Amino acid sequence: MTVFGNRRRPGRFLLLALTLCASVVTAQDGVAAPSPLPVSPVSPGGMLQVLLGLVAVLAAIAATAWLLRRFVPGQSGAGGMLRVIGGVMVGPKERLVLVELGETWLLLGVASGHVSALHTMPKPQGQSVQGGPATREAGFAAWLRRAKQGRGGEG
Repeated sequence: MTVFGNRRRPGRFLLLALTLCASVVTAQDGVAAPSPLPVSPVSPGGMLQVLLGLVAVLAAIAATAWLLRRFVPGQSGAGGMLRVIGGVMVGPKERLVLVELGETWLLLGVASGHVSALHTMPKPQGQSVQGGPATREAGFAAWLRRAKQGRGGEG
């Protein structure tokens, strides 16, 4: 054992010696000098730098997301050909969706983890799906009336 205690931790002795020296230096005529005001470790310039860095990182994330959506192959292949016409919920996790794919309408059954094609039909001629819900309902009612008349039913 040495005078300094444990040889593996000489930093403890050095810290103790510096603390004692600092207290002796600050004391004058037996009266301790007032301690200096605490200084904030964060300056306004440092906060501004952190804030600007955060804004730069968020802008880089947004720019990367935009670039990926714009230039990733495979995303733009069916962009103009595939369109959702409408849908209705038939259960808590099930719904029916009418999808237009080129000149074909598909009725899809969508459940949690499963999609199945229920019916396929050609796109009706003169069908205006661009309008609001009233136009869609009127168009569907007319189509249903024509379909019933075509099968020999009354309309």
